[in-house]
Amino acid sequence: MRRIALPAVLSVVTIVGALGASGGQPERRDADWFMIALILVSTVSLYWLRQRPVPVLWATTVATLIYMLMQYAYGPVIFAFVIAVFYTIRIGFRLTGWVALAGLYGGHVLGRLILGINEDGVYQILLVGTFFVVLGFIAELFRGQRERIAAANKTRREAELRRAGEERLRIAQELHDVVAHHISLINVQASTALHLVDRQPEQAGPALSAIKDASKEALVELRSIVGILRQTDESAPRQPVAGLERLDHLITRTSRAGLEVHTIVHGDPRPLPTGLDRAAFRIIQESLTNVVRHAQATAATVRIQYGEDSLVLQVDDDGSSLTGAPREGNGIIGMRERATALGGTLTTTRTPAGGLRILAQLPLVPLGSGEADVGGG
Repeated sequence: MRRIALPAVLSVVTIVGALGASGGQPERRDADWFMIALILVSTVSLYWLRQRPVPVLWATTVATLIYMLMQYAYGPVIFAFVIAVFYTIRIGFRLTGWVALAGLYGGHVLGRLILGINEDGVYQILLVGTFFVVLGFIAELFRGQRERIAAANKTRREAELRRAGEERLRIAQELHDVVAHHISLINVQASTALHLVDRQPEQAGPALSAIKDASKEALVELRSIVGILRQTDESAPRQPVAGLERLDHLITRTSRAGLEVHTIVHGDPRPLPTGLDRAAFRIIQESLTNVVRHAQATAATVRIQYGEDSLVLQVDDDGSSLTGAPREGNGIIGMRERATALGGTLTTTRTPAGGLRILAQLPLVPLGSGEADVGGG
């Protein structure tokens, strides 16, 4: 409807204005059907302005030029040309718009010389030229504003996509940590249960109970993470965001898998920013998962040091005596990415006994600062 409204209204206004101007300008050519046809070509073509701006611009330019050279009465016939030029330059066809302005002005001046039309003075000719230049510059201003808005929208969309990608990566890391840890515990306990079920069936119960607890907790955590993806408010119970307050629970659960875990805390424990708290817990969780899965260890030590400006995490195991740099799988790579995202570091080395040592240093930031929620959800 809006596409029809502009050409229709402009056609009526231009025709009525031209007819009225003809009555007040007896020195100009009388109105006739050809004048009406030129006006309609110029105005009706605006219906296709959005789809075919360049052809429409040339149609209005030619029709307006012929109208002027035919010496029909001055009137609103120029409106359609002004709209076409303005729109064409605004959407980016700058050269075409300026060529049309120059073509109409130059064609008008040259055509008057060829036809011997000298009724207008130099002042009127320069005034028309000035009007065309001002029209072009106004269109350029709007074009620049349009491009700035488009650039700002593009930057905002890219930032939104980047944040969405980072959130997907964070959730993927959460899924990896949860699944890897619980499946590792379930695998160890299942192996124990299979070993005992025939020889000492009465002792298989604790292992099966540990499998039940680990699988239930895994399902609850996975449901919580999937709930974030679905963005729904479910009535099902959810665990709180994983943090160091759940460390004792993690140690107990891991110990039931046969790994003796000792915890040593240095400094004064205190509340941590959500992202830092989550990352610290997941790093310790993944470290213990690696021990259970790969180290063939019987014991591990978790050291946590609360410093003035950093939180230091160290996990040592008593795995088999090995030499050389430790091999780094996806788990260690994921832990290092968590530490790096918070501006910290994570290194892997051998203990004097040949076990694996994971050392993470995470910077502490004041609660409420911009970095406090890194990785939070």
